[in-house]
Amino acid sequence: MLGSTHGTLTTTSRPARVVACGERPGPAVHGLATDIADVDVSGRPLHSDVPDLDRFFRPETVAVIGASDAEGRPNTGITRQLLAWCERVGARLHPVHPTRRTVFDLPCHPSVAELPERVDLAVLLVGDPLPVMAELDGSKAAFAVAFASGFAETGPEGAAAQDRLAAAARAAGVRLLGPNTNLNAFERFRDDLEGPAIALITQSGHQGRPVFALQELGVRLSHWAPTGNEADLECADFLSYFATRPEVGAIAAYVEGLKDGRSFLLAADRAARHKVPVVAVKVGRTEAGARTAASHTGKLTGADEVVDAAMRQFGVIRVDGLDELQDTAALLARARPPRADGVAVYSISGGTGAHFADLAAAAGLPLPTLSPAKQHELHQWIPEYLSVENPVDSGGHPVGDERGRRIIDALLADPAVGVLVCPVTGPFPPMSDRLVRDLVAAAEETDKLVCVVWGSPVGTEDAYRTTLLGSSRVATFRTFSNCVTAVSAYLRHHRFTAGYRSPFDEAPRVLSPSARKAQELMRPGEQLSEHAAKQLLRAYGIRVPREQLVTSAAAAVRAAGLVGYPVVMKASGPQLAHKTELGLVKVGLTSASQVRDAYRELTDIARCEGLPLDGVLVCQLVGRGVEMVVGVSPDPLFGPTVTVGLGGALVEVLRDTAVGVPPFGEEHARTMLAELRGRALLDGVRGAPPADVDALVETVLRVQRMSLELADDLAELDINPLVVLPRGQGAVALDALAYCR
Repeated sequence: MLGSTHGTLTTTSRPARVVACGERPGPAVHGLATDIADVDVSGRPLHSDVPDLDRFFRPETVAVIGASDAEGRPNTGITRQLLAWCERVGARLHPVHPTRRTVFDLPCHPSVAELPERVDLAVLLVGDPLPVMAELDGSKAAFAVAFASGFAETGPEGAAAQDRLAAAARAAGVRLLGPNTNLNAFERFRDDLEGPAIALITQSGHQGRPVFALQELGVRLSHWAPTGNEADLECADFLSYFATRPEVGAIAAYVEGLKDGRSFLLAADRAARHKVPVVAVKVGRTEAGARTAASHTGKLTGADEVVDAAMRQFGVIRVDGLDELQDTAALLARARPPRADGVAVYSISGGTGAHFADLAAAAGLPLPTLSPAKQHELHQWIPEYLSVENPVDSGGHPVGDERGRRIIDALLADPAVGVLVCPVTGPFPPMSDRLVRDLVAAAEETDKLVCVVWGSPVGTEDAYRTTLLGSSRVATFRTFSNCVTAVSAYLRHHRFTAGYRSPFDEAPRVLSPSARKAQELMRPGEQLSEHAAKQLLRAYGIRVPREQLVTSAAAAVRAAGLVGYPVVMKASGPQLAHKTELGLVKVGLTSASQVRDAYRELTDIARCEGLPLDGVLVCQLVGRGVEMVVGVSPDPLFGPTVTVGLGGALVEVLRDTAVGVPPFGEEHARTMLAELRGRALLDGVRGAPPADVDALVETVLRVQRMSLELADDLAELDINPLVVLPRGQGAVALDALAYCR
């Protein structure tokens, strides 16, 4: 089938159960009410609009402004290609040029105003599309394409010109593709191929060429959207549209920068609802890649770890190479849903099978040991001294006769096997020829996925070019790694979409009483003191230690008696981000004299450092637990994001964190914890009891609610450490920083 070769990380009594974002509250949950609306509590949309792109890809009328038939002119070649495209899609083409009476024997109109009818698509072959855009006002066109460059990709002046072009398109009521785009949308697609197709989205036309070439290997393509600078129409618009097209089996995308993170996630959500896989190369993993992408398309690339997390959260399969994009998209477009998750590896060489099994297991693919009964069945045709546990080694000779097909059928009949992979490292005729013929024949008779890795670097063998590529049921790869990547994505996609529940359906629509109370605590443009930040947490039902804010040594002693010895004392003020380093924290005080001395020492240090205080906190000493960090930070593409990870003094050294993009529910909060390298600490290690994971999840969800409801007021939040106590005892925020907008 295929032939491709954060500084600080940002981030009460507990209710009886975990509350997902947007869930209607029971009596134990404070203030988490919702209502139905098209926007969430932060005013952001919960549904994506799908433009009527049928009129773009299958127009009835097309105007070409700047059309030419003069030999040697660049516009002539483009006009000729558009004429051929219009013939294929059945559209009427109207050339527009101020000095020509005809173009390619078609009547030419001197201006847009002279067009005889409203057009679906206007193609602008002019250096400056802005004046033409103004002429399209008056509902002359539904869509326009601007090929011209020199806009946001060139810097601030170009970005300003692009903004003017986008504004002109809005004023004219025209949806604009480009500028800085190309002719990829008007390519000739093969119409002799059957089956589900790949729809392609690229911001760099050349990077889509390998996927487009899949047609020569028998893989159908239905659309190509070259989005260019995305002054108006963007990747998300085409993603939403392709997700609803019945002929599209998968969407492949090459993305340099996202115009708007929220729009992209809404589009990915639509694809997940329709169970359409999205496979994407997103450049910008490194600073060098991000700089190049920005100079090319003038987009924000966003923090890559946030982009990565957001894509995983909404089921977008991110790959690194164009070869992976080809292979993974083609497999997902054409393969039926799996009957089982198990992968069986079958080869004519024990070394080949072991090598592939190592790579598959390292990628997390399930390789079930075949049952004793199945192994006994296989040993009817395979010598007893060869292993048939999985991977299965035939030794080679059985594939030369009827035994080869029986082995394949027996493996496909195993209910634990959903995918059969046969790696062939090199041609070994006639044995390899007979093997692939049997695999192709078996694939036609099963609803399970059959994959072959044809490792020959030549690729001209008849077994490969004719037998394997001639089959629409066998997924053929050229490398072990691409096969592992594609099969992993295939199983992951179907697991994800099988139980998919859109987080946007559960997002809160109205502000809770918690938000109204919290807004009273905000101080625009300021950092809150620890005391004020903890009041913010209390407003959302997040547990903090018993504590009192005092302004005298005598009051500190009284507070210690009420809180209960031993106590912790900390200076509290709006400029204290790292109190421990300044000596502004005293732990384990057990007497009134120690409390008095500590109060004087803390206030003296603050005075000498010139740090204003709102008082000194006398706090309960909380028992030992697992120290975590939970917080909120802004992302230029996706807005507020929630971070959870290992906390404490080494948080910036360990950097063991997971990111979630609101809205999300309990299941995703638990997925975030599973992504942590130190996740085992929560289960209890070296004799420590298991931690209260439910309380941690609940805190993450309440912080997420806070990030949504206070999006206009809260710039960043950092709870570190959040001590997760043993199971059943909750989680306590020992310290918190909050920065207001």
